Amino acid sequence: MNIKISKELSELCPGAALMAFSYEADVKESPKELIALLDKTINNLHTRYTMTDLPKLTHIKDTRAAYHNLGKSPTSYRNAAEAMLRRIVKGNDLYHINNVVDINNLISISTGYSVGSYDTDCLSGTVEWRRAPDGESYRGIGKDVLNIEHLPTLYDEKGAFGNPTSDSRRAMITPGIHRVSSVIYSFSGNHEFDLIASQYKKLLITHCGATEIDVIIIN
Repeated sequence: MNIKISKELSELCPGAALMAFSYEADVKESPKELIALLDKTINNLHTRYTMTDLPKLTHIKDTRAAYHNLGKSPTSYRNAAEAMLRRIVKGNDLYHINNVVDINNLISISTGYSVGSYDTDCLSGTVEWRRAPDGESYRGIGKDVLNIEHLPTLYDEKGAFGNPTSDSRRAMITPGIHRVSSVIYSFSGNHEFDLIASQYKKLLITHCGATEIDVIIIN
């Protein structure tokens, strides 16, 4: 996936950075080992944090500030990492979707970065991360129409398809062998990306049989 960040987004959010993974994976129900790891992480986070702790976490705080700079309410449209951590602190489980998405969620709750994965064959041309214009919307996963105006959103030649709050249905990950593009959204720069990349690749290989993994960092 050829991906870039728009000048406007970089100026409004100086810490904006992406780490994009491209790989082939066998998408299927998560193995019991991955579910156990996810459940253990959820239990640890439930014990570790209270609701008042979450806005103070560096990556949550930075993402909230970025949404504010872009003109979007960070509490009405929470980024996915914060939304999942709030569920966990309240004692609610996360849904198990498939091995690729469950790894996304594991990385997200562990780091505070939102993560999105997209079927590369459903994308076209260069991808740009930019501020969605007034009135923009798309059909979200598990939602009818999602108001994405002013959210930091990924666009290809066909239009908007993903952002740190909720992705569209167009490039959603479904069972089968697919070429996948996974994106870690950061508003805190890229200084932690190398360590996360190593952890992410290990999970993809172990639980998805991922091959041909390429990683790029964009800022």
